[in-house]
Amino acid sequence: MKLCLEDLKNKSAWEKAGIKLPSFDIQKMRKATEENCRWIHFGAGNIFRGFPAARMQDLIEMGLSDTGIIVGEGFDYQIIDDIYKPFDNLCLMATLKSDATVDARVVASVAAAYKCSPAFAEDYAALKKAFVNPKLQMVSFTITEKGYSTIPGYVKEDIERGPEKCSTIICMVTSLAYERFKAGAYPFAFVSMDNCSHNGEKLQAGVMEVAKAWCEKGLVSKEFIDYLSDPKKVSFPWSMIDKITPRPHASVQELLKSKGFESVDVVVTQRNTFIAPFVNAEECEYLVIEDCFPNGRPQLEKTGIYFTDRETVNKVERMKVCTCLNPLHTAMSVMGCMLGYEKISDEMKDEDIVKYIKRIGYVEGMPVVTDPGIIKPSKFIDDVTERRLVNPFMPDTPQRIATDTSQKLAIRFGETVKAYLADPSLSLDTLKCIPLVQASWMRYLLGVDDNGNAFELSPDPLLESSKAHLEGLKLGDEGPYDKYIRPLMENENIFGLNLWTSPLKDKVINAFASMMKGPGAVRKTLHEYVK
Repeated sequence: MKLCLEDLKNKSAWEKAGIKLPSFDIQKMRKATEENCRWIHFGAGNIFRGFPAARMQDLIEMGLSDTGIIVGEGFDYQIIDDIYKPFDNLCLMATLKSDATVDARVVASVAAAYKCSPAFAEDYAALKKAFVNPKLQMVSFTITEKGYSTIPGYVKEDIERGPEKCSTIICMVTSLAYERFKAGAYPFAFVSMDNCSHNGEKLQAGVMEVAKAWCEKGLVSKEFIDYLSDPKKVSFPWSMIDKITPRPHASVQELLKSKGFESVDVVVTQRNTFIAPFVNAEECEYLVIEDCFPNGRPQLEKTGIYFTDRETVNKVERMKVCTCLNPLHTAMSVMGCMLGYEKISDEMKDEDIVKYIKRIGYVEGMPVVTDPGIIKPSKFIDDVTERRLVNPFMPDTPQRIATDTSQKLAIRFGETVKAYLADPSLSLDTLKCIPLVQASWMRYLLGVDDNGNAFELSPDPLLESSKAHLEGLKLGDEGPYDKYIRPLMENENIFGLNLWTSPLKDKVINAFASMMKGPGAVRKTLHEYVK
């Protein structure tokens, strides 16, 4: 079996391999999309192929849409040349389940894929045509937070070139919006689906900065600025997305080959994108979008995507970041590095670590969790601990998750501590493992594991300055440790509050002292705290 329209005709082979095929007429859908494009997406990578594109396929198969998605790629054009065109814009989606099984299906909701740049005249003309279609409802993005920034010098230079000659994605989509404005000022929604806080606001800021700069130069009209500023014409909904779609994995590659699927070669592009004709991704996924679409939208709520108000989107993100996922990830990654783990799923076989993160989420975080109403926080943690972190297919490492920990502690744990301090009805005695997390990061900075061996610390912008405070301190040294850890504990930018003057001071110091006693002390401390 090869991933192409012609080979899909041999349905029996795919069925025998257990690979589900699209149930709709692909060519008919593509023709309808060309005539009445309703959804354009920028960012042709794995998260798009493994999530929004798959949900759109669900919608088509339900008979709730006759059109698919037109994709534009404005950064890594090799993806279009090597992964979309040779495989007729098809993708094999491999859903990796926590029980070590794999569901495979061919996703065919992409009607067309283009390189978004005036340098590729034919492709860019096709995108312009789709952009000015009055039926267009949504232009979405998975281009990473950096894609919205206008700070880099090359973006500044691109703004200077104007809407006809621009080449960066934020300038090109603003230029395409200008084409839509000139064609009839038709309404639509600019929807960021990138995993960053207040993503719609970031996208809006980038587009508006470009448009206003062009207006000042007389390259676009003042009416275009009014058009972009009118939420009844152009909206910028916020969203929260959560799904792991890692690089194509060798185990999945071999599994698909064993089923007779031949299109498994992984491409590493010149821009260092790891991509293949197949996408492997976890089974759990969340996408919550502010329901603000001036020209209507696809009925994606029928496929499990949430549509709600901006406040609720914010609450979902806060629930995830402050209580139900990110704190658990950080806690186990720092501890896992010191205990010698190299895979997150392997850590989930460690009874002490499982008890540790469950206490942080269910016991210490839950009393002050932000409950968004549409997703139950305890159920979210259930999915994290029972289906996500345990997934043997997910090749994530504690070393990767421990990256930039100094930038994460304030929001992931500091907010919870401050909520306890602000509520007299809550007892700080409940907080047992959160002070251990704070202490474990300082112990981690020694760069010595629980066996007493040196290990490489993960990248962090404050790594060198933070390590400097511990200079001269060695595992097994007896306290007091005040001169070493006080400067760190006083740093509100790291912890979100001054731990040295907080009621948690002694808890953090005692946890640190316990882990400093010598080889095996980290394990012994963790076990004592969770038993």
